[in-house]
Amino acid sequence: MLPLYLTLKSLHVSLALVSGALFALRALWSVTESPWLERSWVRVLPHLLDTLLLAAGLSLMVLTAQWPHQTPWLAAKLTALLAYIGFGTLAIRRAASVRTRALSACLALLIFVYMLGAAHRHSVLSWLG
Repeated sequence: MLPLYLTLKSLHVSLALVSGALFALRALWSVTESPWLERSWVRVLPHLLDTLLLAAGLSLMVLTAQWPHQTPWLAAKLTALLAYIGFGTLAIRRAASVRTRALSACLALLIFVYMLGAAHRHSVLSWLG
C-alpha cells in the first residue's frame, strides 16, 4: 500500500501545483484579454489536468479511508474547492468586466493557497494550524 500511496500523493501534489500555475496564467490572460486564452490547448488542458487531479484525490481518499464527514480538514478542502471553481469560472469566462475577473482571480488564488495549506497541515485552519 505504501508505494501506491506515495505515488498517488506525489501525482496529486504535482497535478495541483501545475493546475494552480496554469489557472494563474489563464487568469492573467483573461484580465489582460489576451488572445492566448482562445487557443485550443488552453481550453482543453485544464480539464484534463483537473480530471486527473480529482481522480488522484479520490483515490487517495479511498486508499486511506479518509471521508469528508469524518475528516474536518478534508471537508474544508472540498468545500473550498467548490468556491475555487466558482470564482475561477468567473475569473476566466463568466465575469463581464476586467475588474470583476481580476477580483475573482485573486479570490480563487487565495482559496487555492488555503486548500494547499489545509492539505499540507491537515488542518481546517490551513497554514495557521
